[in-house]
Amino acid sequence: MGGWSNEREVSLMSGAGVADALESLGHRVTRIDMGRDVAVKLAEAKPDVVFNALHGTPGEDGTVQGMLDLMGIPYTHSGLVTSVIAIDKQLTKQALVPHGIPMPAGHVVATENLYAADPLPRPYVLKPVNEGSSVGVAIVTQGGNYGNPIGRDTRGPWQEFDELLAEPYVRGRELTVAVLGDTPLGVTELRPKSGFYDYEAKYTDGLTEHVCPADIPQDIAAECMRLAVEAHRLLGCRGTSRSDFRWDDERGLAGLFLLEVNTQPGMTPLSLVPEQAKHAGMSYADLVQRIVDEALA
Repeated sequence: MGGWSNEREVSLMSGAGVADALESLGHRVTRIDMGRDVAVKLAEAKPDVVFNALHGTPGEDGTVQGMLDLMGIPYTHSGLVTSVIAIDKQLTKQALVPHGIPMPAGHVVATENLYAADPLPRPYVLKPVNEGSSVGVAIVTQGGNYGNPIGRDTRGPWQEFDELLAEPYVRGRELTVAVLGDTPLGVTELRPKSGFYDYEAKYTDGLTEHVCPADIPQDIAAECMRLAVEAHRLLGCRGTSRSDFRWDDERGLAGLFLLEVNTQPGMTPLSLVPEQAKHAGMSYADLVQRIVDEALA
């Protein structure tokens, strides 16, 4: 848990919850706040299995997975190849769209080009290609305060990343589905009290209302769960994953789009996977044990 990504604090919360749950079940747990000496600490601990509670790079992008493969240590969640593809939003599109998974059209743009002209008609979304938790997402609207074209000195993800993914903005509602093994746990609608479901809204208590199960038509809920399971399967995910959707409720099924697949979903008190598991009749400790069991199997 921990590490040095932008999601370090969330990872520490996830890891603490997981470790407490495992200890409550009688397991002997070694808590490792990942530093550059992580391989040494793992060799000393000699674990039967690693519960990977890291978020972002390098814990979610295949780097840690490759290290654990080399060390011959079983670990939770997805493997190296799946992790490399799923954290990269453009690679994810290339893997899923040809199989009929609806995702917003878009392309990677050089940040420098944003200061000359918009890459898409407004409104559109700019996001880092390989960050999670809505880190660095900007919605560029006609009357927004980023300038037209975007100002070089205006605060936004273009000041942090050399390349960004540009996608058409999908109006409507935010939906998410957790998959455990090959089973969808449900559909949750996320209703931020203001703005959109960004990093702050995700991890600050009271800023987002979670409606679980989502109050949406049955055909939309069923399609969300079908697409989440199919994306989990096509990418080769293991353990648990979480698929995030936007749904334009004025367009019915044609307005449903998968945004991304998260292979290391959060396990904090505000996280969506434990919430859906609880609604499905599974305690937090039961969920953690199920993930460990699949890793050992």
